[in-house]
Amino acid sequence: MRQLLFSVALPLLVAALTAACTQSVTTPSAVSSPPSAAYSIAQLEGSWTLASIQPAGAAKQDRPFNAVYTLTFNDGKMSTRADCNTCGGSYSVNASMLTAGPNLACTRAACPTMAFENTYTAILSGDSQIVVTGSTLTLSSSRGTLQLVRN
Repeated sequence: MRQLLFSVALPLLVAALTAACTQSVTTPSAVSSPPSAAYSIAQLEGSWTLASIQPAGAAKQDRPFNAVYTLTFNDGKMSTRADCNTCGGSYSVNASMLTAGPNLACTRAACPTMAFENTYTAILSGDSQIVVTGSTLTLSSSRGTLQLVRN
């Protein structure tokens, strides 16, 4: 009797396990991907003031005292004031990626904060991850991080 029960139960168990293993567990309703941050150009529109920069592998630096560093997004164009110089160019937003440029056209006056300015524009140019938290905009890339506050 025991052998008969075992010979009937074993094939049923194998069949049940096989059926369970061949069912799809990745149906759209069963698995959902985590939400990704997607930003629109409208969320960036307006003017932002630089609070600090942090070049890759270096310490965080606050904006130089009495120097004006602003970043403005308006009508599909981006412009920045970097102390006594200005830069402008195109930009695009794709999900959480900002692409500044490919080339930003900048004036080249000799400002007292030239080293800081060069680092700022180098971090700003190219692709950066966007994070907007309240009135703070953070742009991060392999070049470093820019922290800005909405005006």
